Amino acid sequence: MSTYRCAAPCLFGLESLVAKELEQMGAQEVNAQNGRVLFSGDAKIVARANIRLRCAERVEIVVGQFRAVTFQQLIDASELIPWEQYLREDDAFPVAGWSRDSKLFSVPDCQAIIKKAAVNRMAKHYGIARLPETGPKVQIRFSILKDEVTVLLDTSGVGLHKRGYRENSTEAPIKETLAAGMAMLARLYDDSVVYDPFCGSGTLLIESAMLARNIAPGIRRAFSAERWGFLPREIWTQERMAAISEIKKGLPFRCVGSDVDPKAVELTLQNAKKAGVADCFTVTQADAKDFCIPTPRGVVLTNPPYGERLLDQAEAKQLTQLMGKVFVKDYGKRYLIISPDEEFETLFGRKADKRRKLYNGMIPCQLYLYYQ
Repeated sequence: MSTYRCAAPCLFGLESLVAKELEQMGAQEVNAQNGRVLFSGDAKIVARANIRLRCAERVEIVVGQFRAVTFQQLIDASELIPWEQYLREDDAFPVAGWSRDSKLFSVPDCQAIIKKAAVNRMAKHYGIARLPETGPKVQIRFSILKDEVTVLLDTSGVGLHKRGYRENSTEAPIKETLAAGMAMLARLYDDSVVYDPFCGSGTLLIESAMLARNIAPGIRRAFSAERWGFLPREIWTQERMAAISEIKKGLPFRCVGSDVDPKAVELTLQNAKKAGVADCFTVTQADAKDFCIPTPRGVVLTNPPYGERLLDQAEAKQLTQLMGKVFVKDYGKRYLIISPDEEFETLFGRKADKRRKLYNGMIPCQLYLYYQ
């Protein structure tokens, strides 16, 4: 079976978590970089990464890497890529990408040139003047950073954060991949009780439950590469069945959510049911000022509203002060709170035991961890 060099783009701050995930699933040559993790593996690893990765945005196969400072260099190098190894004569292959700090800065021109190079080589290989592109889509992506070009095939299709359980959401949802990363950083146990007093769509709680039960996030969705000709179709079924067989059942793990908005309560329960974890959920309508952890141990994992989203700045700061009062310091109780407010610790009333820089969409944030 062929070995592929791959890339797993991810939100900034999650690279080490994605690298750890890939190493645990048997990927080779794992190398975390800014905003992505490179790795190598066979077709089974490609399928496994799509089905099991919790924190990556997609899985891509690297088909070409070269330096180019002129359009001629770009088309010459792109024509050397063995497109016929990856594309059938009727496959659709759109091109998308970006350029940064490079002489080739016009993205539309670069798209057209890489497309032309692929068409030229494919037409010559298959001996036809016109490629129909009526078959399955093989999305070609490229990045040009400081004149270094990387050409890739997107095996995922829809981003990996689309698990399939959240068709609807509240106004300000947290991305599933970021929520999963926060859950991983919380170091949850089989008997943990996780609380979120601002549960919204329930994403943090659902990702925590899926992590605890070892439910692979991609077992309920499809991927573009399942229809490609050069990857064996049976590996996707095999990898899904393997992932399903490893789900942990009968755990005492619990999720307790609350929100002042009754619609959020209903939505959390709906999404938890779609994700297959509703049996460990308790969700109620409640104001954060009444929050407490009734159990001897508990983990609060939350993405509270802040000024850039639902509340104005003054209300957001008042909410942080409120959390400082109700999130009491006590043995056995841990709090993980994500916020973009640089004054968070001052408003909260105490320094975090640990901080980690993360991005919630395009918003730079800090994950504040309180565990002592």
